[in-house]
Amino acid sequence: NCGAISAELMESEFFGHRKGSFTGAGADKEGLFQAANGGTLFLDEIGELPLAMQAKLLRAIQERAVRPVGAHAEEAVDVRLLSASHQDLGRLVAEGRFRQDLFFRINVITLTQPPLRERMGDISLLLQHYLQEFCKQTGKKVTGFSEQAVQLLQQYDWPGNVRELINVVERAVVLCKKTIITPDDLPEQVKMGRQVVESNCM
Repeated sequence: NCGAISAELMESEFFGHRKGSFTGAGADKEGLFQAANGGTLFLDEIGELPLAMQAKLLRAIQERAVRPVGAHAEEAVDVRLLSASHQDLGRLVAEGRFRQDLFFRINVITLTQPPLRERMGDISLLLQHYLQEFCKQTGKKVTGFSEQAVQLLQQYDWPGNVRELINVVERAVVLCKKTIITPDDLPEQVKMGRQVVESNCM
């Protein structure tokens, strides 16, 4: 997750470092590119990368090699790169916040994922999947959702997409005191609808 790595540690996380190359570097460490050598590296939220790191990423992609922090030589890597962003990278390029040359380099095949509100048929499957996941994690025996709860969940427009749905299911499992999740276990924005929440904020 490119948005979750601090700018100071980003180069080390991507390309690794040598012992003693900076304060706290007590041992050699391989980076994400070396760990993914011969396989696939998925960079989520690539639009969050600082411009300086974008330049280094572009070089790594073009040269098929990386240089760990503190090293004198580059190391060859063979990595299939997948990237994702919730932002419009073309717009970021126009605004000067994303390198055009990197955009063209990674934009070989583009897959557009429609927002959850445009694929409402997926909601029931996602609800059941994450219900099972969180029941395993918590040890709770929640078997499903009431008809009213499902209706509310399917009417909601999910501005936070699947990540929001995951949080809603986790919250519902934790709060549920029965074997079935009811509207009482759902957050207010789902029960009231996003439009009502927004109008109350104006």
